[in-house]
Amino acid sequence: MPDHHSFSVLNRHAVLSGSDDGFPWYAGAMLAVEASDVMRLRYEKLSQGNEAAGREAVLMVSEKIAAAFETAASLLAGATPAVIVQRYREHVAANAKRLSASEAP
Repeated sequence: MPDHHSFSVLNRHAVLSGSDDGFPWYAGAMLAVEASDVMRLRYEKLSQGNEAAGREAVLMVSEKIAAAFETAASLLAGATPAVIVQRYREHVAANAKRLSASEAP
């Protein structure tokens, strides 16, 4: 019977030992948390269904395409996973700031 838990054991070892094995686990987890807040802000804006919501939808899609191209170019240039995750966190922080500002009364 194959060991289906070998990957999770490796991940657990990386987290507990502090070894990142080339991937920034803490920064990746923070990216997930930060991105979920941006998703909440976007859902609130999109739920209004007005012209601003339409602009946000277009902006969201174009940002995702631009981020994918930026990531591909960075990887081809030899960027590490830590650099990629940090750059995504910068994008997410900028979106959070922009969406939070538009949320204020």
